[in-house]
Amino acid sequence: MKNLTLENIAAVCSGTYIGAEGKKKQEVAGVVIDSRLVEKDYLFIPIRGEKVDGHSFIPSVFEQGAAAVLSEEELTNPAGPYIRVESCPLALKKLAAFYRQCLTIPVVGITGSVGKTSTKEMIASVLEQKYSVLKTEGNYNNEIGLPLTIFRIREDHQAAVLEMGISEFGEMHRLAEMANPEICVITNIGLCHLENLKSRDGILAAKTESFDHIREGGIAVLNGDDDKLSSISSVNGTAPVFYGIGAEKKEGCNAGKNVYADVLESLGLDGTKVCIHLDGEVFTAAVPIPGEHNVYNALAAACVGRQLGLSVEEIKAGIESAGTISGRTNMLHVKDMLVIDDCYNANPVSMKASLDVLSQAPGRKIAVLGDMGELGDEEKELHYGVGEYLAGKAVDVLFTAGTLAKEIVRGVQENQGGCEIFAFDDREAMTKELADFVKAGDAVLVKASHFMEFPKVVKTLCE
Repeated sequence: MKNLTLENIAAVCSGTYIGAEGKKKQEVAGVVIDSRLVEKDYLFIPIRGEKVDGHSFIPSVFEQGAAAVLSEEELTNPAGPYIRVESCPLALKKLAAFYRQCLTIPVVGITGSVGKTSTKEMIASVLEQKYSVLKTEGNYNNEIGLPLTIFRIREDHQAAVLEMGISEFGEMHRLAEMANPEICVITNIGLCHLENLKSRDGILAAKTESFDHIREGGIAVLNGDDDKLSSISSVNGTAPVFYGIGAEKKEGCNAGKNVYADVLESLGLDGTKVCIHLDGEVFTAAVPIPGEHNVYNALAAACVGRQLGLSVEEIKAGIESAGTISGRTNMLHVKDMLVIDDCYNANPVSMKASLDVLSQAPGRKIAVLGDMGELGDEEKELHYGVGEYLAGKAVDVLFTAGTLAKEIVRGVQENQGGCEIFAFDDREAMTKELADFVKAGDAVLVKASHFMEFPKVVKTLCE
């Protein structure tokens, strides 16, 4: 890995190198925190967890061929060199920031309240039409996952698309300092992490911490239909690139749109056909994932693609070849049923968008919903609002699990929702009843926050 010699690593991490002098110039081949992933000439960084201390694996990683390890402890007779540091998590971040500065490829950083992962996938799909792209995998978007993603960038990569997820003030500063993006995309300012960030203005302030770390000459790509983001007129002296649906400004929004879509034609669960206006060029594309929110994802990808030199033909091909991943509007056809696996996480905005998708499905429409977390003092009202929204949708059956989900039920009932309702205190009881209830021809949406463990519901339906 470029410039990651043991000597440089020690300097960057403010650590002390302990080992043979002749190995100080050795360059490591990879950086990991999981001892099972160690390969020859890798650097192992042990992290102390609630149950396991990574330091206990140091002897075994040397047996696997590690070039060196970091350690917060003094090691007795280690089998190889080590670098003594005060904090391994802090050293991990410092090292990732240093490695990022050694890279010359463009980096796209993505954040927002809703749609970060789907937008990341869409942008990567577009950029892959021209470049070799490294993208965030899974939930590696936090202060441990982001540096590990950065360490996966290799010489053959030509661009990187990095997702950045936060839940508190200051966190985005630390993430964006590591990512140091040329292009910063913010999808929207919605209602999530209110427990710490308190309000949409607080969320805006936290997300836009990323602007402090955009590379010189870089740009921000923002949703021009979001009333908070559209109020931003300049980012580090440069006008943002705005995207949205329709050429006109939406009520409460101030920004004109550089890129926009119109003439939307629903293809049902096959997606949406749109006309995209991009820098004076106009082209038609079929966004292959249902829901208006995925049109926004495609527009963000078009903006990034154009900034990085892609042609209209390449952008169109990337949009039309984008796919879904587990937990994000993933259409599973099992037992002659359609299971809409959207249970990676949930907040009021994404929950309503998922109900929009379900309402387009054929057959009996079943919403399986659970509690949404980190919504602060207004959590009950926000759950009620989801129920109120569901009451106006063509949903036939509602299954819920959890204490807060009872407010969804109340929202449906008090707004004359016509669906059949089954409410449960816990996921296990609900899943058992649901498995006996569903039948061929049903469309089943499954959605809740992480802690509800709704992937287990999807697994049961698919078995």
